[in-house]
Amino acid sequence: MTNPIVDNYFKKAKNWKLEMEALRAILLSAPLEEEFKWGKPCYAYQEKNLFIIQAFKDNCALLFFKGSLLKDEKKLLVKPGENSQAGRMIRFKDVQEIIKIKSILKSYIKEAIDAEKNGLKIEVKKEIQLELPEELVAKFKKNGAFKKAFNELTPGRQRAYLLFFTAAKQAETRVTRIEKYTQQILCGKGINDCTCGLSKRMPNCDGSHKQLR
Repeated sequence: MTNPIVDNYFKKAKNWKLEMEALRAILLSAPLEEEFKWGKPCYAYQEKNLFIIQAFKDNCALLFFKGSLLKDEKKLLVKPGENSQAGRMIRFKDVQEIIKIKSILKSYIKEAIDAEKNGLKIEVKKEIQLELPEELVAKFKKNGAFKKAFNELTPGRQRAYLLFFTAAKQAETRVTRIEKYTQQILCGKGINDCTCGLSKRMPNCDGSHKQLR
């Protein structure tokens, strides 16, 4: 059964509309509940989130929340991020790509549902603790509010920032990256979060984050 909120989402969609609607039709052919979570169409089996449709700038994607459990015989699944342990996604740039592998997608979706039925669990590896770069420590000492905001971020968001900052080999580049994302961190947002309209919700946000991207 379709969800009216998702109906409205697709009605207003400007990018990847045909592709997302094609993915939606395939998902709704399975015994899934359609919901709207995190601003995106989400599909659950017995209240367990299994899939989400995402629209990006250069493509749209079908994300499998527990995709690492799948055999992926066709080698279609990719990690959303370098350190993703559970999630996997398939990216699309044309509706014909989806139509071409429709039967494969259905088999992947069925496999994911069966894994949930059988109670399969993902063995999450303990993440290596990342060290704070000297430039970030120096920033903390100069700006207490910035340090507090960074420490209040979720562990995943902190890790994403640390990976990005420490990936720079030059100290000057690390400083530049930290300064570039200072306001976004003060706004309580992760490096990949959409920051549109933050000023309405974040009391410490001055709107300068809109210039970061």
